[in-house]
Amino acid sequence: MIYKMAKVKIVETVLRDAHQSLIATRMPLSDMLPILGEMDKAGYYSIECWGGATFDACLRFLNEDPWERLRTLRRELPNSKLQMLFRGQNMLGYRHYADDVLDYFVRKSVANGIDIIRIFDALNDIRNLDATIKAVNAVKKENPNAHAQIAISYTLGETFTTDYYVGYAKQIEAAGADSICIKDMAALLTPYRCAELTKAIKEAVKIPVNIHTHYTSGLASMCLLKGIEAGADIIDTAMSPLALGTSHAPTESMVAALQGTEYDTGLDLKQLSVIRDYFMGLRKKYIDSGLLDPKMLATDANALIYQVPGGMLSNLLSQLKQAGKEDQLEDVLKEVPKVRRDSGMPPLVTPTSQIVGTQAVFNVITGERYKMVTKEFKGLVRGEYGRTPEPIDPEFQKMICKGEEPITCRPADLIPPELETLRKECAEWIEQDEDVLSYAMFGQVAVKFFEKRRNAKYGIDGKRADFENGVHPV
Repeated sequence: MIYKMAKVKIVETVLRDAHQSLIATRMPLSDMLPILGEMDKAGYYSIECWGGATFDACLRFLNEDPWERLRTLRRELPNSKLQMLFRGQNMLGYRHYADDVLDYFVRKSVANGIDIIRIFDALNDIRNLDATIKAVNAVKKENPNAHAQIAISYTLGETFTTDYYVGYAKQIEAAGADSICIKDMAALLTPYRCAELTKAIKEAVKIPVNIHTHYTSGLASMCLLKGIEAGADIIDTAMSPLALGTSHAPTESMVAALQGTEYDTGLDLKQLSVIRDYFMGLRKKYIDSGLLDPKMLATDANALIYQVPGGMLSNLLSQLKQAGKEDQLEDVLKEVPKVRRDSGMPPLVTPTSQIVGTQAVFNVITGERYKMVTKEFKGLVRGEYGRTPEPIDPEFQKMICKGEEPITCRPADLIPPELETLRKECAEWIEQDEDVLSYAMFGQVAVKFFEKRRNAKYGIDGKRADFENGVHPV
């Protein structure tokens, strides 16, 4: 059955995921500002521009305040919905946070300009998403545009049947989400699988369905088209100069493909052409400076052969090179599915792809499985990241956890409120309410940024100042 539907909506990713995928999130706000006025006229459903790795990159590499970036984007894009990516109970950091910190982060994100929060959990554990959904729904009184979109981490394996994904979609709707995203970070979807999955989820839930996939394996445009025919309401695309390769399907091409059909996006190709011209200039600048490696724009079907994400494949190779064992890549690729089975079939997405991959490398290069176990792998098996899609064998759990009791509750239930403690820890640096959240997620990286900000504010040369004695040479 082909669904008749209203116009397909477009999420433009050029200000976040496109450059995160191609140039490690290094696009500064100064490169965005000249084109924001034209982007605001385009009529996108939303502009994805924050969250994911942008926060880390702003503080660590670009010397930008991510909150100031968000406020500027909100000011310059008054007619557009702004969207962010949020890692469930991890927020934008690399550990689970207490619910009071998470609630405060959601409130501050919406207050500073975010409308749509796309939330995912690496294990597809709905318990790790509940607090965020509740937090988003709680701020709707202040901002009726606040929208909780829950992303299903798409992966392959015998566990991950259509029934598995449909069951998860029903849980997501029941938890109070406003929409669902099929999130294919590793470009593992194929066109007919995308159609089958979209159709099944659309038949099971009433909320809108968004498709997010990457171009790595060369199939993204075909996946989106088949997904649209099967009923998808929203698709993610990127302006063509920063599309393809590890990025997304080109916005203009998808708009042109749907023009004049029942799926017409309503977007104007002439207006998109103005935006394209600007980003072509940025693309040239990034290639000329070496920031954008043209290889990143190529198709790589290895993701479909090995069924592991491209980033994970390069990590495995890098780890083997460091150990002088490059010739053992094939052995490691055979070991990955075994480690994955042992640890409850986690989807291979950040951070589980790194955890499983690193453990597989250790198993191969030491010559004895689990002779050396990483702290992260132990945490995964113990339940510190949440409930795995399949139960883990209790005997294996005992062997890996060495007497430590498994965690069976929602991991965040074990974390006491921590917002006030974090405020006290970073009190000397706070210039705005949001600074405590930057510190919560990135600790010393945030402190270094705060230091630079203070030095710039007071004209202090950080290398020559004696902070202990309060002396700064003129």
